[in-house]
Amino acid sequence: MTNPVSMTAFATCRGQGTGTVAAFSWVWEVRSVNGKGLDLRLRLPDWVEGLEPAVRAELARQIGRGNVQASLRLVRAAGAEALRVNPLALAAALDAMAKVQAAAAAAGVTLAAPSPADLLALRGVTETAAPEDTDAPALLAALMADLGRALDDFEAMRQSEGRALGAVLATQIDQIAALVDEARAAAEARRPKVAEALREALAKVAEATDADPARVAQELAMLALKADITEELDRLTAHVAAARALLAQGGPIGRKFDFLSQEFNREANTLCSKSGDIALTRIGLDLKHLIDQMREQVQNLE
Repeated sequence: MTNPVSMTAFATCRGQGTGTVAAFSWVWEVRSVNGKGLDLRLRLPDWVEGLEPAVRAELARQIGRGNVQASLRLVRAAGAEALRVNPLALAAALDAMAKVQAAAAAAGVTLAAPSPADLLALRGVTETAAPEDTDAPALLAALMADLGRALDDFEAMRQSEGRALGAVLATQIDQIAALVDEARAAAEARRPKVAEALREALAKVAEATDADPARVAQELAMLALKADITEELDRLTAHVAAARALLAQGGPIGRKFDFLSQEFNREANTLCSKSGDIALTRIGLDLKHLIDQMREQVQNLE
């Protein structure tokens, strides 16, 4: 038996280069929250050749679903890093500023001229240049090794969160099963009352009209059939068994469990609409509330 896996987790890993990359140190951070698919958002230095595709491939290999953010803060010993101006980004920034200045002048508004510091502070205008003596393959290997360490911790947290979610879901499923049993008992208890009410209705109709008693009895039988909730209770019982089987299966069960939760909710809605009884309506509402709570938990499963 494996545990379900949570999509919510966080991990960090600090590293220090050795040998030809001893001047570098770094911090990896990986975090994720629930999502419908796998959405990777990376914040990485763009001068480390091959880093982004390697990170994307590794994250996709280990994570099936979730909104995942991975960031790397990479620094080198003081004085070793160099800043360079990105000519294309600078040209785009100057062009945009010229358009703003022209629009302001046309509107009779005077704007202060931007300083060089203002331009350099714009995103993308400056970038960190890779020192020419950097051993790129060794640096990439060291960074990916520590990303692996961060992902090990990340996976351990996902497993831990998944175990906690599994325990909560198991309790909720047991409570749903108990409510289904309670609804079955309530439905059985109301059966004589329903039968008596139908007999009284049949007698009243027969006295007040000259309708065919057989036809009236047939219509009342159809009404009784529509009010019967045996099928809904049987399906809820089957859904409880399926939910327990999914928890026992573990792993990436979030999508299947979400679909199953929708089926739970559909049967609870039908039970409420067909109850015709205060006790059954109360049980149906309790079921709906509990199923909604379960669906909230399920949203965090991978």
